[in-house]
Amino acid sequence: MKNNNQHICSKRKDELAKLQKQLGIRFKNVDLLNTALSHKSYVNESGSDLENNEKLEFLGDAFLGLIVSDYLYNQNLYFREGSLARIKSYVVSEATLHRVGQEITIHDYLLIGRGEEKTGGRYRRALIGDSVEALIGAYFLDSGYKQARKLVERLFLKEIIKVEKNRHEKDYKSILQELVQKKFKTVPQYTVINTEGPDHRRKFFINVLLKKDTYGPGVGKSKKQAEQNAAHIALKSLKSKKRFRDPSIENVQYNDKEVRKKRFVRRSKRAKNCGTDVRT
Repeated sequence: MKNNNQHICSKRKDELAKLQKQLGIRFKNVDLLNTALSHKSYVNESGSDLENNEKLEFLGDAFLGLIVSDYLYNQNLYFREGSLARIKSYVVSEATLHRVGQEITIHDYLLIGRGEEKTGGRYRRALIGDSVEALIGAYFLDSGYKQARKLVERLFLKEIIKVEKNRHEKDYKSILQELVQKKFKTVPQYTVINTEGPDHRRKFFINVLLKKDTYGPGVGKSKKQAEQNAAHIALKSLKSKKRFRDPSIENVQYNDKEVRKKRFVRRSKRAKNCGTDVRT
């Protein structure tokens, strides 16, 4: 990691101090924080020997995945392995990282190039999410595992709880893939069929192919979003066909305890009508 401290002016140091106070953390080496917030477009335009945040993003992504996985493992949740993996995928997704980045207003502290600024890059979902990961990676290098873990739990605990209570956005792609693999022994194939608009306001149209049947188009501001919408369209269509109904897939968002509770309620209603005791 190159040392960029000499390039940080007093005004920038004040900005970084404000962010640290907001997050309740303190970097021993503020240069690491500055690098975490330096986008490659800024570094490329500066023509200097600065380093961008891509390596820190890589490290932060790995560390975030580890902490979320360890946290879920130790919560004694009534989830199977596949459901735990799905919860993790939600928590470390681009959408979640973007929400966390917005909450801590990380976009106000980013160093980005003029071209990126003009096209709205400062508020772009992927750029904000990558910066959050870089921030986590930088704090891990600076302050170690224990302090970095506290930061991750503080930033992402609300998102984990949201997923545990099933108030997250459904990952239609994962659900569709699980269903198709189980029924067809293959995977869905996504194809971009059209795009509209300029680069900074691009709209994608994507179809999904399941064996010989095509569903869509799913429309979105990014390929990921369009693919999710295409998968949602396919799932709605498949659920109307009896041979594709799969309770283990459709109820995947519930944990075992919740499933048992729902079954108990249904049995209670039936027992009431029959005049029997459901507990027997």
